[in-house]
Amino acid sequence: MITRRGLFKRVGGSFAAMLALGGYAFAEPFVRLNVTRYALNPPGWTPGLKLRVVVLADIHACEPWMPADRIAKFCRTANDLEPDVILLLGDYISGMRLSTGRVEPAVWAGVLATLKAPLGVHAVLGNHDWGEDAAVQLAAGGIPFTRAALEAVGIPVYSNSAVRLEKDGRPFWLAGLEDQLAFYYRPGHPRDQVGLHDLPGTLAQVTDDAPIILMAHEPDIFPQVPDRVSLTLSGHTHGGQVRLFGYAPVVPSRYGDRYVYGHVQEDGRNIIVSGGLGCSGLPIRFGSPPEIVFIELG
Repeated sequence: MITRRGLFKRVGGSFAAMLALGGYAFAEPFVRLNVTRYALNPPGWTPGLKLRVVVLADIHACEPWMPADRIAKFCRTANDLEPDVILLLGDYISGMRLSTGRVEPAVWAGVLATLKAPLGVHAVLGNHDWGEDAAVQLAAGGIPFTRAALEAVGIPVYSNSAVRLEKDGRPFWLAGLEDQLAFYYRPGHPRDQVGLHDLPGTLAQVTDDAPIILMAHEPDIFPQVPDRVSLTLSGHTHGGQVRLFGYAPVVPSRYGDRYVYGHVQEDGRNIIVSGGLGCSGLPIRFGSPPEIVFIELG
């Protein structure tokens, strides 16, 4: 039989546990950084082509949660991995209302310019890069200020475009889709969004049989990606941002948790979805810490 005192102890203990879990959820984005490693030899990959790829996604720069000095720490970690190429998968800015201020585009872009790799740093845009730019939303077109900031520091931004690169004389293609949720059809209705992505037009630029790496901010495009693409890389989901016993209750994808996180194989095709670095909605992460993805191909 539980006494009144025992009941109070149990209730108090449960309350303390909830406070501890809540405190950890707010702390996890700031006290942890995972370097998540993958090694794979996907179908169509050129024998002998060894490629080290570092992926950074969903930075969401803002004060006080993702200031410039924190982004700089991520960049130093990325450089220390000595990648051949660094890929940025979009959402450089934050739409979070619980912030004390923005980090100016010239500032966060200047920090990203410290990233170094022999085959360069390459980027695509994300939904926040379009959605938080009032000018392009009003005009239903134009160049988002995030793209202008990246290009101003020499980082190319791929908008349904592809480029042929070489490592040790062995070629591969890097392709980047424009965002799939670029425009709000009705202001204030985030579910009514229109994309600018053109997968067929992007892949049509590939002129030989060298393997293709595809950058696409949202993973929802993956069911449409042909097996001609060796590897698709995405972000956007934040790994669910909050994961309880491996389950993410909220995932910003029409496919639910199908592409919420990690390496997924379907019909011989491969996608890796990064859990990202920043937060959206609320400045919390639980069971899905910030991560830099490091991939060894070949």
